[in-house]
Amino acid sequence: MDLSFGMLVFVLAGGFLAAFVDSVVGGGGLVSLPVLLSAGLPPHMALGTNKLASSMSSLTSTLSFLKSGKIDLKLVSRLFPFTVVGAAAGTIILQHVPSTFLKPFVAVMLFAVLLYTLLRKGWGELKTYESLTRRSGIYMLLAALFLGAYDGFFGPGTGSFLIFAFLMLGFDFVTAAGNAKVLNFGSNITSLIAFICFGSVNYSVGLLMGIAMIAGSLIGSQVAIRKGHRYVKPLFIAMSGLLVAKQLWDMLSN
Repeated sequence: MDLSFGMLVFVLAGGFLAAFVDSVVGGGGLVSLPVLLSAGLPPHMALGTNKLASSMSSLTSTLSFLKSGKIDLKLVSRLFPFTVVGAAAGTIILQHVPSTFLKPFVAVMLFAVLLYTLLRKGWGELKTYESLTRRSGIYMLLAALFLGAYDGFFGPGTGSFLIFAFLMLGFDFVTAAGNAKVLNFGSNITSLIAFICFGSVNYSVGLLMGIAMIAGSLIGSQVAIRKGHRYVKPLFIAMSGLLVAKQLWDMLSN
């Protein structure tokens, strides 16, 4: 697929911006998917191509958070396989069932996450998590499984939901973001493999956007790590609000 110089710049800039935000709180698809659609990719190809670029982005931010010690490796290593299984199932189901019916439910859930975060003052500033109990372990395994499936099947808000799950467990915002990125990478790479099998990836556009996303992820994750919860929490709230607005707009415009 040949891109004009102007469209090439648009794809690179869009990828950088999407990854800068997505590396911390998710929601990058709000930017990257419309960019890919504007570049002329059909919807199914845009979704697969976005997974290629997003996998490059999420791997970069995962390594950045890992290097800074902002990931609980023991915990995420237990959850990772469940996310992978969920994402594989979700992506396969997507090939046979349209995902649009989820929009009202997602809008309500994102609004609940946003409202809860706004009402809990000081939440996510300090880490209180020590270890998994039987109850919290079951909660996180189910969260990893179902959010992996959700990411493979539909996607919008996955990063926000994952961060919220880790916040509920007692992590601070930055470490919750780091843990979420590991699981998000698992669901991204699994979905990407499925999209490749279905022939729904444009490699030239995906790799170009992915290069820009690597740069955006490196800068975004480092800004988050250095500035801490005072930066991550407002960004989390802003992106959750935008995701709610996007889901409502899609429902009203159809």
